[in-house]
Parts: sequence; structure tokens; C-alpha cells
Amino acid sequence: MNSEQPSKWVCYYRCSTDEQGRSGLGVAGQRATVAGFLANKPGEVILELTEIESGRKANRPKLMEALEVCRKRKAHLVIAKLDRLARSVRIISTLMDSGVSFSACDMPLANRFVLHIYSAVAEEEARLISERTKSALLAAKNLGIDIGATGRVLAAKHKQQATERAEDYRKLVADLRSSGFATVRGLRDALNEREVASPGGGRWHIRNTFLLLRRLGLAA
Repeated sequence: MNSEQPSKWVCYYRCSTDEQGRSGLGVAGQRATVAGFLANKPGEVILELTEIESGRKANRPKLMEALEVCRKRKAHLVIAKLDRLARSVRIISTLMDSGVSFSACDMPLANRFVLHIYSAVAEEEARLISERTKSALLAAKNLGIDIGATGRVLAAKHKQQATERAEDYRKLVADLRSSGFATVRGLRDALNEREVASPGGGRWHIRNTFLLLRRLGLAA
């Protein structure tokens, strides 16, 4: 993240499983997003690296390699989406403190504060999905069900359900934003003043308000 137009780019992609890495699932979409982002920008792509690793694990040899190349060649790191980089505050903080300039195609204008909030929300979301999945798997096991690949199915289901719940708020959020409540804090306060319950049934805070905007594709 710097004001000078980069002349060298390093592209970093991440897949969460070996299966994705072998089949190319997820990587093709990331490549297309990055290509679109770079289409009208000068310079050249000097390196593309793909990591096959969980979004919450901190062991990222390919990311470390990308950062090292960026430092040596004075290149700019680019990723398709911030959540493809990591769902960990620690990893995002490491990147921001590395001295390497970088861009996330889905949040090109995000500042350090927004990136910290985003990573904290993503980390919390991953933790909650993991807890719900473990509880569901334990219940299935107690019923004698062969869980097999059920964990991945349940995790995807819980994520989809969360996205669907967020859609219930879309019109209200749009109305509030058009009325001037454009910031996360402003929206949080407006929702609480109107006594609108959060998806969890409680009050709105910075994290769940930002998460709502992210699920609606309105985070910036």
C-alpha cells in the first residue's frame, strides 16, 4: 500500500486444501480477479506463487517467499481477496509490518484500521463456524452416523446460512446508508437505536456490523 505506481508485481494465491491445489479450484478465480485488477496498470508480473494451506494456519512458506522477492526486487504484492490471504489477525499484521507494499483486489483502498478489523472479523467467523461444525459432528457421531466428509459439508452449510441471514438486513442497511450512516460505527449505532436485533439476537458491535457488511458485499 503506497502512493507510487508499482512497476513490478508479485501475485499470491492460496488454496485451502491439497485437492484444491491439484484441481485448480479457487486458483482460476483468483487469477482472473488479479488479471482484471492489473489490466490497466503499468509494469510486469515477475512472480506468481500458490500456497496450499488453511486460512488460519500461520505456516506460509510461499507467502514468506513472496515477501522476500518483493523486498529484493522492490515489487508490489497483489492478492485477489483478503480472506484468501488469511483469516488470522497475526498473519495480516505480519504482512502490514513487513515493509512490503500490497493490494487486495477486493479492498484496494482499505487502510490499516479497516484491515485489522477485517482480519479480526474473519478470524472470529472462522472460529464460530469451526465450533458449530464440531458440535454438529459430535451430535452426528453420537447418533452413529458415519461423518466422513461431513465436516466440510457442514462448514459450507453454516457459512451459507450466515450469508442468507445477512440478506434479511440488505434493504435496511441500504436505507440507512443512503440516509448518511455510511461508516461501520454509524451503522452500528443506527441499528442499535432502532433496536434491530443482530443475527445472534443481541446488540450490534463493530465486529458483527462489519461482518454483516462483508457478507452483503458492502465492506470497503
